[in-house]
Amino acid sequence: MTRTHKEIFERYLYAGSITRNPDAIAEMFTEDGVFEAPLVPEGHPLPRRLVGRDAIRAGIGAYHQEPAFHGTVNVEETAYVLHDTVAPDVFVAEIDPVFDGPDGQRTTMSLAQIFRVRDGRIAMVRDYFAVPSAARD
Repeated sequence: MTRTHKEIFERYLYAGSITRNPDAIAEMFTEDGVFEAPLVPEGHPLPRRLVGRDAIRAGIGAYHQEPAFHGTVNVEETAYVLHDTVAPDVFVAEIDPVFDGPDGQRTTMSLAQIFRVRDGRIAMVRDYFAVPSAARD
């Protein structure tokens, strides 16, 4: 079954930001899939590069345990735009996820992701996001 870019992205968003399920995220990748987060600082719990499903599962699982990211995604306020490219297997997502914190504080973290897909799975995602300042202190 061939999935559209929108279907792939929405499944990835649900598995990651909404349910924080590292198993579901890892299964979306090809066996040799690559996850990159070039903007995370050295020493961050999320490595800048993860290769293969096991590494993706472990790395993203550890990242989702960090207290700085304990907030609930506000699905109604979150927005995204997908852009196709001239390469049919590559698309770009611009995302403005909104998080509702336990203290009632609302935070938006704008980011961009580049996806490369192969046979309905993610072969590579490059996630350009900056760690919120509270997480860096």
